[in-house]
Amino acid sequence: MNITKDIFTITTPDQFKAKALEVFRFQFDNNAIYRSFCDLLYINPSDISDLHEIPFLPIQFFKSHQVLSTTNPIETTFTSSGTTGQITSKHLVSDLSVYETSFKLGFKHFYGDIKDYTILALLPNYLEREGSSLVYMVDHLIKDSNKPQSGFYLNNLDQLKDKLISLDLAGEKVLLIGVTFALLDLLDLHTFNLKHTIVMETGGMKGRRKEVIREELHNTLKAGFGVDAIHSEYGMTELLSQAYSKGHGIFNCPPWMRILTRDTEDALTVFNSPKTGGINVIDLANINSCSFIATQDLGKAHDNEDFEIIGRFDNSDIRGCNLMVL
Repeated sequence: MNITKDIFTITTPDQFKAKALEVFRFQFDNNAIYRSFCDLLYINPSDISDLHEIPFLPIQFFKSHQVLSTTNPIETTFTSSGTTGQITSKHLVSDLSVYETSFKLGFKHFYGDIKDYTILALLPNYLEREGSSLVYMVDHLIKDSNKPQSGFYLNNLDQLKDKLISLDLAGEKVLLIGVTFALLDLLDLHTFNLKHTIVMETGGMKGRRKEVIREELHNTLKAGFGVDAIHSEYGMTELLSQAYSKGHGIFNCPPWMRILTRDTEDALTVFNSPKTGGINVIDLANINSCSFIATQDLGKAHDNEDFEIIGRFDNSDIRGCNLMVL
């Protein structure tokens, strides 16, 4: 049985639900860590008939265990960024083609043909370490854009400034994707008035700047780049899919990804209607690891399946989820 079949052709909520339940049964049978977690909850696939009933594995398990639903060889390991001495997440990826299909179709779903864009990537802290899934994705998008001007930038902000201005003046469609602190560093150097450029922030101050609320940050970026909206990408080491926002912090998922929310005081209670709470992600592209993950983000789900990110849990462990020794 090809369990990956149909994941990237989902078009309706019913198709998503049917595939998610199929993937749950598959991972219950083939993922030892996830099976142990379900067993501790006394949950069996025969008990599950809806998405909110599926158990969501705490994201910390990616720091302490090999989360795998396959015995195939590992092609690469994506790792999260962290401070010195901090335990980082490790996402063991056995089939990079699934990730590549996910991010290429995901980008196309929201932004159209990658060949329409020149991609300028300002991701210094990601480029300076090994194992970044974001760098892997953006590197492929840069190559797929097939534009000679596309590329990565590290600390050469003057060069990036000149490139942005010249491309925008020439009417080129540009995607500037950058980590938040680096975009602010660029604005310390120059104020822009961009007409043909999408500015997309990937989050992350990493101690380089004072944390500010999203609205304040986006107002600063909009004013500095001269754009009407700031786009955002929501992804993480432990996922193989990304959600995107085209402004106002409202995110949308591709058809094979879904956001649910859980009770902040009882992490095992997943809401079956849109509410504010802890963010749980269903990422069907995570077929070979775990597709059902309880993150450390707080957010608000909407009726139309949009969502917002509000912040993060203050404590490092998700309350109510520590059923297994990590």
